[in-house]
Amino acid sequence: MEKNRIDRKFADLRTRGEKAFIAYICAGDPNLEATEALAIELEKAGVDVLELGVPFSDPLADGIVNQLASQRALVAGTTPYAVLDCVREIRIKSQIPIVLYTYINPLMALGFKKFHRDAEAAGVDGLLILDLPPDEDAPELAPGGGTRRIRLIAPTTPDKRIAQITKEADGFIYYVSREGVTGEQASVATSLGERVEAIRRTTSLPVVGGFGVSNAEQAREVAALADGVVVGSAIVKRIAQYTEKPDMAKLVADFVKPLAAAAKGGGS
Repeated sequence: MEKNRIDRKFADLRTRGEKAFIAYICAGDPNLEATEALAIELEKAGVDVLELGVPFSDPLADGIVNQLASQRALVAGTTPYAVLDCVREIRIKSQIPIVLYTYINPLMALGFKKFHRDAEAAGVDGLLILDLPPDEDAPELAPGGGTRRIRLIAPTTPDKRIAQITKEADGFIYYVSREGVTGEQASVATSLGERVEAIRRTTSLPVVGGFGVSNAEQAREVAALADGVVVGSAIVKRIAQYTEKPDMAKLVADFVKPLAAAAKGGGS
């Protein structure tokens, strides 16, 4: 399989002895022009991979901060295909790896194969589908082309199922370090290192940790144990906080910069 932007980014980080910093934002919050500006500023701040949430009316895996972001994006008129247009605009200025974070219903309504094809053409590098378990996946749902299918593994996932999930994954594995929904947490789960090692025994793919990381200390702690760190709600919270500011994207990037720097050090 030909390497895409995700593969190249992790290979480059590995060569430099750095860990990945992955940022989640909801596309269209507060509008798609802001999302484009955020993507560029976040890359400057040290973000290695950008997760763009496709707004959905029933985001079951998300806590209140990300739910409200999705609601704001929907009110602003953001649709899945408008998100792809946004990716095209980002691609004019940036080659940052982009993963769409989405739910299965919007994709099925649009036509799975067509959306995959259109997403890849727009410049999307990976799809993370929150509510599509690997045993409910099917050949007709496969991304095809160069789009990577990112898989989630939870703290409660048994070892046998971990092997099943990683067998069907590519790009990287997203380890959800806590049970429940997205949202900032006061501490990093004590089981993180043990669970990451269990995943690594089944795959050579990078393993990143997320769900709850909200400050530089936590980012450093996760990076010491995994191949990368995902931060979402803490960033989305700042987007909401600075929405009315003309320099919103830069203010959010200023918040992200120390977290990305801590993550890249990998605990050093």
